[in-house]
Amino acid sequence: MDTTFLQQLFNSHQNKRFIPSKKDICNIMDELLAVLFPQLAAYEISDISEIKSKLIQVKNKLKNIIQNLNNRDNATEIVNLFFDNLPKIYETLLKDAEAICKGDPAAHDIQEVIRIYPGFLAIYYHRIAHEFYKRNIKYLPRILSEDVHSKTGIDIHPGAIIGEYFCIDHGTGIVIGETTTIGNWVKVYQGVTLGALSVEKDMAKTKRHPTIENHVVIYAGATILGGKTVIGHHSIVGGNTWLTQSLPPNSKTYYKG
Repeated sequence: MDTTFLQQLFNSHQNKRFIPSKKDICNIMDELLAVLFPQLAAYEISDISEIKSKLIQVKNKLKNIIQNLNNRDNATEIVNLFFDNLPKIYETLLKDAEAICKGDPAAHDIQEVIRIYPGFLAIYYHRIAHEFYKRNIKYLPRILSEDVHSKTGIDIHPGAIIGEYFCIDHGTGIVIGETTTIGNWVKVYQGVTLGALSVEKDMAKTKRHPTIENHVVIYAGATILGGKTVIGHHSIVGGNTWLTQSLPPNSKTYYKG
């Protein structure tokens, strides 16, 4: 075998950066999910100290990963900030579950949404990933978003800003880009793309994806593109619609095939 090739491989191994396995990271997130929502736990909690203990375990595992992953001396501070914000994340997730339950006539109750619905799982992973994205933690947010993408078919970049009471109905094939901003009480159906008009690398730091204001419904297969595109509040975007221009509030637009 060619020694130059072998040397090249050896050099790449010597220069590799520590990236923990996707399995390890996602297992931690699933542990946290089970603590937050007993519907998903394979155990019963008999004392509040058990909850505290399990959260400390998750906290320590996250700290170790962030410390190794980013070679960060402030891993403890980052994880502490995350856990300080965890009650707010939890309350927001409960609001998301409520919105999904209210928005889907087939949902019997919030317990079913939390335990079964892929849309809720995708939102959970996103809200966690977004917290670490905001703190410039490398790899971890994308590992989370891509893992839940493979599980649900829902692709939400961890940079997307999503408001409260977010409802994903069905969800398969949804794509939400990095600089998307979504308001409160927004409902999105399967196959929706909130994407960019252009994907040139030099636009990486610009707003490339649309803004969706409060109380907007986007039906299946709709595509909304562009960083300057704003869908005004209380608007309805019909199925298979293609939009690259803004809509004023209280608009209705449909595909005319």
